Amino acid sequence: MTDEYDVIVLGTGAAGLTAAVTAARGGARVGLFEKAREVGGTTAWSGGHVWIPCNPHQAAIGVSDSKEEAFTYIMSLSRGLLEERLIRAYLDAGPEMVEFLDREAGTEFHAVPDFPDYHPEHPGGKPGGGRTIECPLFPFTELGEWQHRVTRTPYYPNEHLTMSETSLGAVVPEVPSEEELARRAANDERGRGQALVGRLLKALLDLGVQPQVEHRARELVVADGRVRGVRFETPQGPREVRARRGVVLATGGFEWNEEYKRAFLRGPLTHPVSVPTNTGDGLYMAMKVGAMLGNMREAWWIPAADLPEGINSMNRAMINADRTRPRSIMVNRKGRRFTNEAANYNAFGGAFHVEDVTSFDYANLPSWLIFDQGYLRAYGTIGPHPAGEEPPAWLKGYPTLEALAEDVGLPADELVATVRRWNENVANGHDPDFGRGESAHDRWWGDPAYKRDVRGTLGPIDDPPYYAIKVVSGGLGTKGGPRTDEHARVLDLDGRVIEGLYAAGNVMASPFGMTYGGAGGTLGPAMVFGYLAGRHLTDGKAA
Repeated sequence: MTDEYDVIVLGTGAAGLTAAVTAARGGARVGLFEKAREVGGTTAWSGGHVWIPCNPHQAAIGVSDSKEEAFTYIMSLSRGLLEERLIRAYLDAGPEMVEFLDREAGTEFHAVPDFPDYHPEHPGGKPGGGRTIECPLFPFTELGEWQHRVTRTPYYPNEHLTMSETSLGAVVPEVPSEEELARRAANDERGRGQALVGRLLKALLDLGVQPQVEHRARELVVADGRVRGVRFETPQGPREVRARRGVVLATGGFEWNEEYKRAFLRGPLTHPVSVPTNTGDGLYMAMKVGAMLGNMREAWWIPAADLPEGINSMNRAMINADRTRPRSIMVNRKGRRFTNEAANYNAFGGAFHVEDVTSFDYANLPSWLIFDQGYLRAYGTIGPHPAGEEPPAWLKGYPTLEALAEDVGLPADELVATVRRWNENVANGHDPDFGRGESAHDRWWGDPAYKRDVRGTLGPIDDPPYYAIKVVSGGLGTKGGPRTDEHARVLDLDGRVIEGLYAAGNVMASPFGMTYGGAGGTLGPAMVFGYLAGRHLTDGKAA
């Protein structure tokens, strides 16, 4: 086995795969290593959306955009904490990366029509969408022996759909027929994050780059003032591999490392929904060679809930559309609403981490999703549990709100008053308390039949039995780590480049800080900085 490459890439999510494709297309001999037995990382579990302003596919759906609009939008969310040079680098390289991957890696991206930015009413935001792109289905039979070596998501039950064929990805999704779904299954055609990983992996295999799995990176090799390799832990024992040009960290975040979460995060992240191999290995190695850290308090936050054992392999669920649809609200332990339930999932981190200065606890953790039989009949519930059926055995119904409150430990008078006020506001067609439904984003995630008006998210809670699901603080991943420059090179404590070391994806200090621009806001910067790393390592030859 060869123990020297031009470029070593650690991790096989979108960041690592993009870095590897870019470097390999630039003529580098690439060693691609993965900690787990299967490749794809959290990207393979994701919806596969990628947020790229000014992408070359916007014109096809009639959307105009500019880098200045996008810059204004991103900075409007930043509270003055983002590095302008990194945002400029992202906006400059993003469209180039899309063209490069479409041409050289067969990604075949297309813009997702209508999907709004997550804060579309901010200056430069796009209420009509266009900045989110996705790949079409990909036949995994083309991967040969790697067909069944990509990690499978526990969260999306039908992997033979694209995101745009679900209510989360289209105004009115065109759901394929049973015959078409059967055809896709027979050909193992997969969508969402599976399609993105499959296409990038196929490009690498065609370039002669085979991922090497069950290689846990433990230490960076430093000699003569630069990073020159990696020491791995493998089932066969320790292994040292050298890199003539550099090493790209793309190992994911630290959301499965309890010690790091306690040390760094601003508040609880008890329910990560990423691959469990994200334990901060890249962060550890970067710290050991003197990397400057940034954005360590932040994560890609998301509301989450426990599920009974056996529903999926993680025994948990993301609470996305469930909290935005009519006939539902969220309340805290005092039985009161505390935020706009239809706000983007990342923004919930701020709501969850509000401190009660009297109890010295988190005011809104845990919280409860409250809904009624009309909701269950129309939309089903998490699990997934389809609409129109009886509730799943694990979900208890209550004849009155008072009975629900008593059983789950909420003050009944407050909960009843909260629901009464909610119903009054719904009747008036407006939520004066938190503005739910006023943003195009709110309506998008609601009832698929009413995505263009407030009926998409406003509806009374008045049809017993009533239900409650406990909601806690989850995360798609963390977003703090070694700081980088505009070429994805890792910086030391004095702000100087650590020669030979690059970072991309959730292992790096996210250039987006606490913000989340739109659908694909995690994968967008991950891929762009992977592209920047691969391009710099090959002197721009890949572009």
